[in-house]
Amino acid sequence: MSTGSAVCAGKALGRRDLGLLLLRLGAGGVLVAHGTQKLFGWFGGHGIHGTGEFMESVGYRPGKVSATAAGLAETGGGTLLALGLATPGAGAAAAGAMAGASAVHAPNGFFNQGGGYEYAATLGLAATGLAITGPGRLSLDHALGHVLDRGWMVPTALAATAAVTALVVGARNRRLDRPEKEDGAAAFEGQEPLFGE
Repeated sequence: MSTGSAVCAGKALGRRDLGLLLLRLGAGGVLVAHGTQKLFGWFGGHGIHGTGEFMESVGYRPGKVSATAAGLAETGGGTLLALGLATPGAGAAAAGAMAGASAVHAPNGFFNQGGGYEYAATLGLAATGLAITGPGRLSLDHALGHVLDRGWMVPTALAATAAVTALVVGARNRRLDRPEKEDGAAAFEGQEPLFGE
Protein backbone atom coordinates (compact mmCIF):
# COMPACT_ATOMS: atom_id res chain seq x y z
CA MET A 1 0.00 0.00 0.00
CA SER A 2 1.37 3.38 -0.97
CA THR A 3 1.51 6.41 1.27
CA GLY A 4 -1.68 8.44 1.00
CA SER A 5 -3.86 5.39 0.38
CA ALA A 6 -6.66 4.08 2.53
CA VAL A 7 -8.04 0.57 2.51
CA CYS A 8 -11.58 -0.20 1.31
CA ALA A 9 -12.74 -3.83 1.06
CA GLY A 10 -9.15 -5.02 1.09
CA LYS A 11 -8.07 -2.79 -1.80
CA ALA A 12 -6.06 0.39 -1.52
CA LEU A 13 -7.89 3.61 -2.26
CA GLY A 14 -5.80 6.19 -3.98
CA ARG A 15 -5.97 9.82 -4.88
CA ARG A 16 -8.30 9.10 -7.82
CA ASP A 17 -11.08 7.77 -5.56
CA LEU A 18 -10.72 10.65 -3.11
CA GLY A 19 -10.58 13.19 -5.92
CA LEU A 20 -13.71 11.79 -7.56
CA LEU A 21 -15.49 11.85 -4.19
CA LEU A 22 -14.60 15.53 -3.69
CA LEU A 23 -15.62 16.40 -7.25
CA ARG A 24 -18.92 14.54 -6.87
CA LEU A 25 -19.71 16.18 -3.52
CA GLY A 26 -18.78 19.66 -4.74
CA ALA A 27 -20.50 19.60 -8.13
CA GLY A 28 -23.44 17.59 -6.82
CA GLY A 29 -23.93 19.92 -3.86
CA VAL A 30 -23.95 23.03 -6.04
CA LEU A 31 -26.43 21.41 -8.45
CA VAL A 32 -28.73 20.42 -5.56
CA ALA A 33 -28.64 23.98 -4.19
CA HIS A 34 -29.58 25.45 -7.57
CA GLY A 35 -32.26 22.85 -8.19
CA THR A 36 -33.92 23.41 -4.83
CA GLN A 37 -33.97 27.15 -5.52
CA LYS A 38 -36.12 26.37 -8.55
CA LEU A 39 -38.31 23.70 -6.97
CA PHE A 40 -38.82 24.98 -3.43
CA GLY A 41 -37.55 28.56 -3.31
CA TRP A 42 -34.76 27.57 -0.92
CA PHE A 43 -31.47 29.52 -0.68
CA GLY A 44 -33.03 32.70 -1.97
CA GLY A 45 -34.64 31.06 -4.99
CA HIS A 46 -38.04 31.85 -6.46
CA GLY A 47 -39.68 28.42 -6.45
CA ILE A 48 -41.64 26.93 -9.32
CA HIS A 49 -43.86 29.98 -9.86
CA GLY A 50 -41.09 32.60 -10.00
CA THR A 51 -38.70 30.36 -11.90
CA GLY A 52 -41.50 29.46 -14.30
CA GLU A 53 -42.05 33.14 -15.07
CA PHE A 54 -38.33 33.56 -15.67
CA MET A 55 -38.25 30.50 -17.93
CA GLU A 56 -41.10 31.97 -20.00
CA SER A 57 -39.23 35.28 -20.28
CA VAL A 58 -36.13 33.58 -21.74
CA GLY A 59 -38.11 31.41 -24.17
CA TYR A 60 -38.52 28.12 -22.33
CA ARG A 61 -42.24 27.34 -22.55
CA PRO A 62 -44.34 26.33 -20.77
CA GLY A 63 -42.48 28.04 -17.96
CA LYS A 64 -43.60 25.97 -14.98
CA VAL A 65 -42.92 22.70 -16.81
CA SER A 66 -39.48 23.98 -17.82
CA ALA A 67 -38.76 25.12 -14.25
CA THR A 68 -39.81 21.74 -12.89
CA ALA A 69 -37.71 19.84 -15.44
CA ALA A 70 -34.62 21.98 -14.78
CA GLY A 71 -35.13 21.78 -11.00
CA LEU A 72 -35.52 18.01 -11.06
CA ALA A 73 -32.51 17.52 -13.34
CA GLU A 74 -30.34 19.67 -11.08
CA THR A 75 -31.65 18.38 -7.73
CA GLY A 76 -31.94 14.75 -8.77
CA GLY A 77 -28.80 14.70 -10.87
CA GLY A 78 -26.83 16.53 -8.19
CA THR A 79 -28.03 14.25 -5.40
CA LEU A 80 -27.20 11.12 -7.38
CA LEU A 81 -23.80 12.50 -8.39
CA ALA A 82 -22.96 13.31 -4.77
CA LEU A 83 -23.96 9.79 -3.73
CA GLY A 84 -22.21 8.22 -6.70
CA LEU A 85 -25.39 6.40 -7.74
CA ALA A 86 -26.58 5.89 -11.33
CA THR A 87 -23.66 8.10 -12.31
CA PRO A 88 -24.11 8.00 -16.12
CA GLY A 89 -27.76 9.09 -15.94
CA ALA A 90 -27.14 11.56 -13.13
CA GLY A 91 -24.27 13.23 -14.94
CA ALA A 92 -26.19 13.33 -18.22
CA ALA A 93 -29.27 14.88 -16.59
CA ALA A 94 -27.22 17.57 -14.88
CA ALA A 95 -25.26 18.26 -18.07
CA GLY A 96 -28.50 18.68 -20.03
CA ALA A 97 -29.81 21.21 -17.52
CA MET A 98 -26.53 23.12 -17.68
CA ALA A 99 -26.59 23.12 -21.49
CA GLY A 100 -30.01 24.76 -21.30
CA ALA A 101 -28.68 27.34 -18.85
CA SER A 102 -25.62 27.96 -21.03
CA ALA A 103 -27.90 28.74 -23.98
CA VAL A 104 -29.53 31.52 -21.96
CA HIS A 105 -26.18 33.02 -20.95
CA ALA A 106 -24.33 32.55 -24.27
CA PRO A 107 -25.29 35.97 -25.73
CA ASN A 108 -23.42 37.57 -22.81
CA GLY A 109 -20.12 35.94 -23.72
CA PHE A 110 -18.05 33.47 -21.75
CA PHE A 111 -17.20 35.07 -18.42
CA ASN A 112 -19.63 34.82 -15.52
CA GLN A 113 -18.96 38.37 -14.31
CA GLY A 114 -20.66 39.66 -17.45
CA GLY A 115 -23.55 37.19 -17.23
CA GLY A 116 -21.85 34.66 -19.50
CA TYR A 117 -22.05 30.90 -19.65
CA GLU A 118 -18.77 30.12 -17.85
CA TYR A 119 -20.42 28.85 -14.63
CA ALA A 120 -23.12 26.71 -16.24
CA ALA A 121 -20.65 25.25 -18.73
CA THR A 122 -18.19 24.36 -15.96
CA LEU A 123 -20.86 22.52 -13.98
CA GLY A 124 -22.06 20.78 -17.13
CA LEU A 125 -18.55 19.66 -18.05
CA ALA A 126 -17.92 18.41 -14.51
CA ALA A 127 -21.15 16.39 -14.62
CA THR A 128 -20.28 15.00 -18.06
CA GLY A 129 -16.78 14.10 -16.91
CA LEU A 130 -18.19 12.22 -13.91
CA ALA A 131 -20.68 10.39 -16.14
CA ILE A 132 -17.82 9.24 -18.38
CA THR A 133 -15.17 8.53 -15.73
CA GLY A 134 -17.47 6.98 -13.17
CA PRO A 135 -17.88 7.70 -9.47
CA GLY A 136 -14.85 5.89 -8.06
CA ARG A 137 -14.85 3.31 -5.30
CA LEU A 138 -16.18 5.64 -2.60
CA SER A 139 -19.67 5.53 -4.08
CA LEU A 140 -22.99 3.73 -3.92
CA ASP A 141 -22.48 2.52 -7.51
CA HIS A 142 -19.35 0.68 -6.38
CA ALA A 143 -21.04 -0.66 -3.24
CA LEU A 144 -23.94 -2.01 -5.35
CA GLY A 145 -21.70 -3.68 -7.93
CA HIS A 146 -22.22 -0.97 -10.58
CA VAL A 147 -25.68 -2.25 -11.54
CA LEU A 148 -26.67 1.34 -12.41
CA ASP A 149 -23.25 2.25 -13.83
CA ARG A 150 -22.64 -0.05 -16.80
CA GLY A 151 -20.40 0.93 -19.69
CA TRP A 152 -23.25 0.95 -22.22
CA MET A 153 -25.21 3.36 -20.02
CA VAL A 154 -22.71 6.19 -20.53
CA PRO A 155 -23.18 6.74 -24.29
CA THR A 156 -26.88 5.92 -24.02
CA ALA A 157 -27.53 8.49 -21.28
CA LEU A 158 -25.39 11.17 -22.90
CA ALA A 159 -26.89 10.63 -26.37
CA ALA A 160 -30.47 10.68 -25.08
CA THR A 161 -29.81 13.83 -23.07
CA ALA A 162 -28.06 15.50 -26.01
CA ALA A 163 -31.02 14.75 -28.28
CA VAL A 164 -33.63 16.05 -25.83
CA THR A 165 -31.51 19.10 -24.99
CA ALA A 166 -31.05 19.91 -28.69
CA LEU A 167 -34.81 19.75 -29.22
CA VAL A 168 -35.63 21.90 -26.18
CA VAL A 169 -32.93 24.53 -26.82
CA GLY A 170 -33.72 24.51 -30.55
CA ALA A 171 -37.42 25.15 -29.85
CA ARG A 172 -36.45 27.97 -27.50
CA ASN A 173 -34.17 29.54 -30.10
CA ARG A 174 -36.92 29.36 -32.74
CA ARG A 175 -39.34 31.07 -30.34
CA LEU A 176 -36.83 33.84 -29.69
CA ASP A 177 -36.15 34.33 -33.41
CA ARG A 178 -39.85 34.55 -34.30
CA PRO A 179 -40.56 38.01 -32.78
CA GLU A 180 -37.56 39.50 -34.57
CA LYS A 181 -38.80 38.18 -37.92
CA GLU A 182 -42.32 39.42 -37.20
CA ASP A 183 -40.98 42.85 -36.18
CA GLY A 184 -38.89 42.96 -39.33
CA ALA A 185 -41.87 42.12 -41.53
CA ALA A 186 -44.01 44.72 -39.76
CA ALA A 187 -41.40 47.39 -40.47
CA PHE A 188 -41.89 46.89 -44.23
CA GLU A 189 -45.68 46.96 -44.15
CA GLY A 190 -47.11 49.98 -45.88
CA GLN A 191 -43.92 50.78 -47.78
CA GLU A 192 -44.10 51.12 -51.49
CA PRO A 193 -42.25 48.51 -53.51
CA LEU A 194 -38.86 49.55 -54.79
CA PHE A 195 -39.65 48.60 -58.32
CA GLY A 196 -43.05 49.32 -59.74
CA GLU A 197 -45.02 46.43 -61.12
